Amino acid sequence: MAPDDLNTPLTRPAPRPSARWKPLLLPLVTLVLAAAVVTGLGWAIFVNDPMGGEPMATATIPKPQAKVEAPAANGAKQSPAGTGEQTVTIIDGKSGVRTQVPVKGGENTDVRVGSGSALDSRLMEDSPHGPIPRVGPDGARPLDVYSRADGGAAARKGPRIAIVVGGLGISESATNESIVKLPGAVTFAFAPHTADLTRWTAKARDDGHEFLLQLPMEPFDYPDNDPGPQTLLTTLPKEQNIDRLYWFLSRSHGYVGVANFMGARFTANEGAMTPILAELARRGLLYFDDGASTRSVARGAADAAKTPYIKADIVIDAKASWSDIDTALERLERLALERDHAIGVASALPVSIERIARWAKTVESRGIRIVPLSAIAIRARQS
Repeated sequence: MAPDDLNTPLTRPAPRPSARWKPLLLPLVTLVLAAAVVTGLGWAIFVNDPMGGEPMATATIPKPQAKVEAPAANGAKQSPAGTGEQTVTIIDGKSGVRTQVPVKGGENTDVRVGSGSALDSRLMEDSPHGPIPRVGPDGARPLDVYSRADGGAAARKGPRIAIVVGGLGISESATNESIVKLPGAVTFAFAPHTADLTRWTAKARDDGHEFLLQLPMEPFDYPDNDPGPQTLLTTLPKEQNIDRLYWFLSRSHGYVGVANFMGARFTANEGAMTPILAELARRGLLYFDDGASTRSVARGAADAAKTPYIKADIVIDAKASWSDIDTALERLERLALERDHAIGVASALPVSIERIARWAKTVESRGIRIVPLSAIAIRARQS
């Protein structure tokens, strides 16, 4: 041992500075890494950064001044840009089938009814939705002015049958087939949501047909069974249903009256039906009841409102088969022979159109005339 060592005081060597922090180093590093992971996950979840943190620059690009399209009115959906049309959905409550019907957007202000069937300006009145029918200052009614002549033989005696084919305009092919194949004395009923409704009604009138406008009304299972936008509802106040009626009446022109489209609940409600029928009477239009609902109070309400009213006797295609339609037409003939007239109603189904067209070629040989609906309705009102 060196002498100097003997003289050195007995003291503990001083620890190295780093030895004090060594036990804390590992937890500290773990904590930092955990914080980094949590921060990254939070950024990914809560921050909308599709570039994933990559450097990016922001530039302001002026927007072009685009035309703002107004929302489609009356619950209709806009079709693709440039088509000028909308579509509405009609739901068949029996089958659940949804039918997309194209309909022109905006108000229908085209009042042409065909080259040979000019409108009478006396019978037009402005409304918030466009022109609608009215009784002329001289008392002329649309029912009288737009009715089709009874083959020049209104005074002839003998049994007569009126056929009303409804649902026209929904299928372009069925509508065209009806116009081409059915005789002019057959009355048409057009769906009001139809695209190019004025064109179709003009074509029908030029071919000799008088027509009705179908009026969507609330069925019992509404809205599962949906006649389409602007349907007349028992839950709406009278003024709102009248406004909806005006919307439908503005859709086309030159018709003799309206027909119910669905409507078992609405037609069973006297409080809802009476204002509508009174308004139709005030405007010189008839009401055609398709006879589908046994609960309808339309006849009594029409009598109270002095509305020209007529009801179908037989639904020709209640069963849409050749044999069943032929049987219904035979029943219609027997009824006409018994009481001088009968009224049948059918849908614009291909099989219905084909069988009615075939039947019409031979019925006159059995002494029965096919006449427009108004020929029976007007005479029934006068008698």
